[in-house]
Amino acid sequence: MGDTAKYDLQLMRRALRLAARGRGRVSPNPMVGAVVVDDQGQILGEGYHEQVGGPHAEVHALRAAGDRARDATLYCTLEPCTVRGRTPPCAEAVVAAGIRRLVCALPDPDERVSGRGFESLRQAGIQVDVGAAAEAAADLLAAYLHHRRTGCALLTLKLGQTLDGRIATGDGMSRWITGEPARRHAHRWRSWVDGIMVGAGTVIADNPAMTVRHVKGRDPRPIVVDGRLRCTASARVFDGRDPILVTAIGSSAVAQQSFVTRGVQIWACPAEDGLINLRQLAARCGAAGMTQVIVEGGSTLAAAMLAAGAIDDVMIYVAPRFLGGDAVAAIGDLGIAELAATPTLADVRTKRLGEDLLVTGRVLYSCSQD
Repeated sequence: MGDTAKYDLQLMRRALRLAARGRGRVSPNPMVGAVVVDDQGQILGEGYHEQVGGPHAEVHALRAAGDRARDATLYCTLEPCTVRGRTPPCAEAVVAAGIRRLVCALPDPDERVSGRGFESLRQAGIQVDVGAAAEAAADLLAAYLHHRRTGCALLTLKLGQTLDGRIATGDGMSRWITGEPARRHAHRWRSWVDGIMVGAGTVIADNPAMTVRHVKGRDPRPIVVDGRLRCTASARVFDGRDPILVTAIGSSAVAQQSFVTRGVQIWACPAEDGLINLRQLAARCGAAGMTQVIVEGGSTLAAAMLAAGAIDDVMIYVAPRFLGGDAVAAIGDLGIAELAATPTLADVRTKRLGEDLLVTGRVLYSCSQD
């Protein structure tokens, strides 16, 4: 790798660290960071997308650089936008600032941008180089990229379980299987995503609040999947931020009204025998502007999601303890008769959190499920 490539990678990593400061604040927009540098390597200005409706990263960085941005290099983690929405197009700001070279990690798959930003800059005589730290940028922007490419929210299955795959004792006791570091990490992720989804069984058994604790941050929108309307409107989860109840088309209008009175939004979805079409639910979340939703249980919903091929990735917190055969399994019956049909994980990573272990990975499904 040449000196220029190494330098580009170093500056792009700085831009990515800036971008990450926008976690939990900018969805459905992407987290973006930008750095302006002169020919001597001096940083003239930098910034990141701080909040929805506010200036984008490029604008913050260019404003900080001022007139010194002319003939400088701009490092940006995502293709500058060409959309005139709440803010003017960033590509226009880059041209107006007199930037000589743009180094960018990734093109923006949003159909309103999708190469147009790069093209407009090249037409203005700006050198455009794409691909520095692309893998790290794609990791940071996984939910945004998935949302723009598919129209669906990225669905992440989160489990806190024992080594033998149990999430509660036989009588339902689950507090606390994992230790405080793992719980703090899980709640930090809650504060970063748009929604948190549970099944009716979890609401009935545990009456969870589904709010952010242990760390500071925004509560995600609670989403309860209840095809047969078994929950009551008095459940604590419906005290949350803009709660959603997902139920089957044709379920009792009288029962729905008690939820509506509490300010719960009803999503009536296609269902068979009261079982919601979960792939369509991912699209419904995406259409509502959610880029990532964490699915937190219980075992019935987890199994249904995996059986439907609706889960995109997993976060499994494994505690070094055992509960045995009478305890509640983390995932219910998947109806799998042969090993070749099992969902598997790719890009597996592990992280130590106190005494617990976090396992993450992208879910791959057998051809039969596609």
